[in-house]
Amino acid sequence: MRKKLLLGNWKMNKTPSEAKEFASSCEEMVKKAIDNNVDVGVAPTFVCLCPVVKYAPKGLIVSAQNCSQYDHGAYTGEVSIPMLKEVGVTYCIIGHSERREYDAETSEKCNAKIKALLAAEITPVYCCGESLATYEEGKTNEWVAEQIKAGMKDLTPEQAAKVVIAYEPIWAIGTGKSATKETAEETIGFIRKTLEGMFGAVAQDIRILYGGSVKPENIHDYMSMEDIDGALVGGASLKLDSYKALIDNLIG
Repeated sequence: MRKKLLLGNWKMNKTPSEAKEFASSCEEMVKKAIDNNVDVGVAPTFVCLCPVVKYAPKGLIVSAQNCSQYDHGAYTGEVSIPMLKEVGVTYCIIGHSERREYDAETSEKCNAKIKALLAAEITPVYCCGESLATYEEGKTNEWVAEQIKAGMKDLTPEQAAKVVIAYEPIWAIGTGKSATKETAEETIGFIRKTLEGMFGAVAQDIRILYGGSVKPENIHDYMSMEDIDGALVGGASLKLDSYKALIDNLIG
């Protein structure tokens, strides 16, 4: 059975001192998640990674929000995977819709990053999802299938099993709207079938998260669905109280 994963994407929020305070105060929350067989983590900004790694309790996953596919070089403003590895990062979000929209991130570029992360033994969290226009046109499956096939291209089944997929309908991110549990389950089920076509039976071992206005009051409904293995959470992960409520309601 696939283990649930709850990952908080802090986006461009929290100063290093605020991140330290969160990490220093979340031991009880992390222990409760672990005791209930749930993986839990946060994805701070680059400047907050060090204080979170330093002050986080044992068991809290620390993820980066992005990385470069290059180990080093003249790439001003980029952060390499070896840098993240040395800091102590164990996960990295790739291809988030905001990166795709604002920074021209392509699925092909994500593919290079995924391969580099796997080589460094860091878990990629690969995001896919459609716009409202694509959803209303009924082309969701076509859109996400293209993202999955391009982003996971040329991976072996063994490599694919180490990737976490996050389905995030763009129209539900930060809008207060959220896909119904049935809509999310249908699309995530389709993603798993797409992965099965690429990698065979190992697709049943790949964790697929839902993201898009996930809150304490709706997380249990999503987690009750067969193919949804966790959540990539934005705003609700920023405050310790709301993150605790997410965990309580996930396992409750």
